[in-house]
Amino acid sequence: MNESPNPINHHSKILTQDPTLPAAQAMLYGIGLTESDMDKAQIGIVSTGYDGNTCNMHLNDLAKTIKKSVWENDLVGLIFNTIGISDGITNGTEGMRYSLVSRDLIADSIESVVAGHYYDGVIAVVGCDKNMPGSIMAMGRLNRPSIMVYGGTIAGGHWKGETLNIISAFEALGKNIAGTITPEDFKGIIQNSCPGAGACGGMYTANTMSSAIEALGMSLPYSSSNPAIGTDKQAECEAVGKAIRHLLEINLKPSDIMTAQAFENAMTVIMALGGSTNAVLHFIAMAKSVGVKLTQDDFQRISDKTPVLADLKPSGKYLMEDLHQIGGVPLVMKYLLQKGFLHGTCMTVTGKTVAQNLENIPDLDFEGQKIIFPVENPVKTTGHIQILYGNLAENGSVAKISGKEGEIFKGKARVFNGEFELMDGIQSGKIQSGDVVVIRYVGPKGAPGMPEMLKPTSAIMGVGLGKSVALITDGRFSGGTHGFVVGHITPEAHEGGMIGLVEDDDMIEIDAIQNRISLLVEESILLKRKHAWKQPPLRVKNGVLYKYAQLVKPADEGCVTDE
Repeated sequence: MNESPNPINHHSKILTQDPTLPAAQAMLYGIGLTESDMDKAQIGIVSTGYDGNTCNMHLNDLAKTIKKSVWENDLVGLIFNTIGISDGITNGTEGMRYSLVSRDLIADSIESVVAGHYYDGVIAVVGCDKNMPGSIMAMGRLNRPSIMVYGGTIAGGHWKGETLNIISAFEALGKNIAGTITPEDFKGIIQNSCPGAGACGGMYTANTMSSAIEALGMSLPYSSSNPAIGTDKQAECEAVGKAIRHLLEINLKPSDIMTAQAFENAMTVIMALGGSTNAVLHFIAMAKSVGVKLTQDDFQRISDKTPVLADLKPSGKYLMEDLHQIGGVPLVMKYLLQKGFLHGTCMTVTGKTVAQNLENIPDLDFEGQKIIFPVENPVKTTGHIQILYGNLAENGSVAKISGKEGEIFKGKARVFNGEFELMDGIQSGKIQSGDVVVIRYVGPKGAPGMPEMLKPTSAIMGVGLGKSVALITDGRFSGGTHGFVVGHITPEAHEGGMIGLVEDDDMIEIDAIQNRISLLVEESILLKRKHAWKQPPLRVKNGVLYKYAQLVKPADEGCVTDE
């Protein structure tokens, strides 16, 4: 029996050592554990792997490699699975309403299995967008030694000399609508954009979250930039067993790693890499899981002092596989640390600090690559994620301003109650240059599920209006969205927010210099509209979306469901 004063099987021994639980022990023997195994710490290895999505199709194989590594380090590794929803597959359909919901389902299911089965630690093998924040939220709640392993990024696709990614396929729709693409090229782009396993290849939500979580300290170095296929990802998985054992031995828990300063490091990396707006609500939720107060305004504070350094898609040129070739996320973090942007004393899952992890990383070479720019000559002098307030967003909104689309946009509203109305409007030519496209009733409660608006924004790009219209919504945007866009508007339309009172031809001004978003309509008129407005019934009457709508907090509070 393990009799040490601080055993690493602190939780599992409750089941394996208690003589009053013979049935539990019988079942553990039944799965093949030996008597000596009953003295070992147990690690839950959770995979979001499944066949139906390139981001996740290889994760179960990675989990098996990790399991072998765990057992080789004198631990019991036990694989279990949880769900994943593909954003790429569901975008533009009613199925997209389940995407953000899946984040909390993932968190709940991991928490349930690990707590219910008394595992001593957690390793999560994750791929698509919501997998990562969901797993980290569970780790925070459980507060047991934990490591997140990112499944890795997909390789670029190719068609007629052009490098493709998933956004190429989305934007091909708009080109097809506009008649600027041949049927052969339309089909060729679709069939070649995703050449195999791995998460979407630009600095979209999956790569944003993995990079930021590595900076947060919850993944091993290089986890976010190691490609899905290749020896680097395999070597990472083979190293995880030793790493989780070390965390158990020193009792380093998520709450020791995910501190306020660590979240600042993560937000800084998000800004420097030009990451997704989805990170805002995910990081608010992740911080809540460890009792750290994080708000949208913290993102603005970091954005104000952090330049965008990476020329990565969607607003730039390169993919994550290109960043990997020059040294990956640790190379960028080393440069940010040298320039005083990161807190080097934050602990990480290596058992070392950020500064110690980066000690032997080579310095960034600006001569041999064109992906990362120096702080003296950045892509943008301040962060691209901006938090906007105003009468259209009393509790805030999240804008993605790369600088290429300008900083002030003023135009007439074109109002759509949902993205499917908007798609009809795009196809019928209702959207004109200079318009502010309003998509509403797609918030956390209104949809419900706060879906991403990638299909309509990609279609707008594809028909050639990407630089001449703005788009605002109480829904979300994909990490693949680019252009003048403002999302996460709170209060949402379903809750009586001002966005629900906008009418066609109202003037709207978006000012990314003053961080204001304003509906330029007389107060007396708005008051009449407010009195006439009636809350619509929920769009669902049962099932998981109904439960979600009852529980979910607003976007500015991270859309959490456990408060």
